[in-house]
Amino acid sequence: MTRLHDADHRDFASDNYAGAHPEVLAALVDANGGHQTAYGADAYTARLQEVVAAHFGDGATTYPVFNGTGANVLSLQALLPRWGAVVCAESAHIQTDENGAPERVGGLKLLTVPTPDGKLTPELVARQAWGFGDEHRAQPGVVSITQSTELGTLYTPDEIRALADQAHDLGLRLHVDGARIANAAAALDLPLRAFTTDVGVDVVSLGGTKNGLLFGEAVVVLDEAAAPGLAYLRKMNMQLASKMRFVSAQLVALFEDDLWLRSARHANAMAARLRAGLDALGDRVHVTLPTQANGIFVTLPRAVSAELRRTWKFYDWHPESGEVRLMCAFDTTEADVDAFLAELRRLLDAQG
Repeated sequence: MTRLHDADHRDFASDNYAGAHPEVLAALVDANGGHQTAYGADAYTARLQEVVAAHFGDGATTYPVFNGTGANVLSLQALLPRWGAVVCAESAHIQTDENGAPERVGGLKLLTVPTPDGKLTPELVARQAWGFGDEHRAQPGVVSITQSTELGTLYTPDEIRALADQAHDLGLRLHVDGARIANAAAALDLPLRAFTTDVGVDVVSLGGTKNGLLFGEAVVVLDEAAAPGLAYLRKMNMQLASKMRFVSAQLVALFEDDLWLRSARHANAMAARLRAGLDALGDRVHVTLPTQANGIFVTLPRAVSAELRRTWKFYDWHPESGEVRLMCAFDTTEADVDAFLAELRRLLDAQG
């Protein structure tokens, strides 16, 4: 088949735009051929259990799934009774970008809290963690946070520990949406367990697609008692892959050695380079949030954004203010960043 796109072009819209890492593609080829038992009883899924446990601790159990929304819905369903509710940030992916799947498919209620930087605190959680025993109110049962957040910010281990302690004291569980957990680990320079298992997190949605996988994520249960019935729910939610070896083989390739960390560090470094270039433009642009992982949020003149989009794709974040999001991926190059900045500078100069 003739290639239908320019394989040398990269955008700044999302790390989901990137292709699969060559090492991941090679792992898929290696996993092919012959027969392996279906539905997860294969050698690659068994190896994945060992690989993930090495990162999160011996008690971790891993359930490969197709995608991030599936991982989140499955996690929250397993953590909650039918009448349960989830406290989350107003900007959380489960609230803004999953088309109501947690509520429509998961059958649960989201209790959102506005945050200035995408991060929950015990004080913010307390705004929704009430009404226990009141049959007229959905019962809070889970606090869900994202690491790194949808606004590109990071939780420290101490901040997560405070949320876990509060949740557990109230009889709640703590879930981490880790779609970009590798970028958080790279930025914090910490092992994955340091801000999950070791600080009281119960379940993690482990991301892979944004860090070089072709497809696939996983639910990682850190406290076995927290998520009973997850295996059955995975099938009910249409997240059980028959040829699971091809999901697991990718995750093994990503997490067995340091590919996950190398890729995330590179994406973060490209974002830091882009941020430095934006800062050098002075008050002609305004970076609106800290750049702590691989995302930058910046306000640009609308006419300039429109012209930039002739070459690069990126997302509006708040169209009314001109704020946009720029994301770097494992395959973003210094040349990509420098070309984007050069064109932005040219357009700003032309605007006067």
